[in-house]
Amino acid sequence: MSRTVQIPSDVQEAVKQFRFTHSKGNAAVSIKIVKSSLTMAVDDQFVDVSIEEIAEDLPENSPRFVLISHELKHPDGRVSYPLILVNWMPTTAPTDLMTLQASSLSYFQQTAEVAKVLEVRDGEEGLTTEAVNAKLLQA
Repeated sequence: MSRTVQIPSDVQEAVKQFRFTHSKGNAAVSIKIVKSSLTMAVDDQFVDVSIEEIAEDLPENSPRFVLISHELKHPDGRVSYPLILVNWMPTTAPTDLMTLQASSLSYFQQTAEVAKVLEVRDGEEGLTTEAVNAKLLQA
């Protein structure tokens, strides 16, 4: 099957390393699409930061895939560290980048092996600890 945007081996390795390295605590890795080469590249990495701090550092007019390891406190008192994929799609992003991002979402989600995806279109206000917790706690 032909893909519009390719995930190079270094990005696949970075995602794999992130999955195994950040099994506890709040951490994230941001992946961008390089339009000129139609490939993905690691944009930024975050360690020991809040969801809100991650949102502040994401670009206001460029989409990103953000893989987040998040400390989740369950209603019964358990604590887990699930992974969630944030599809960061600010409404101010160029249409061509948004189209590439949308067409690559499923492929990246499979590569990252993440079941939960949070769509964020309204900037920092949409990427909060509450929004991530709500997505992770839904059945």
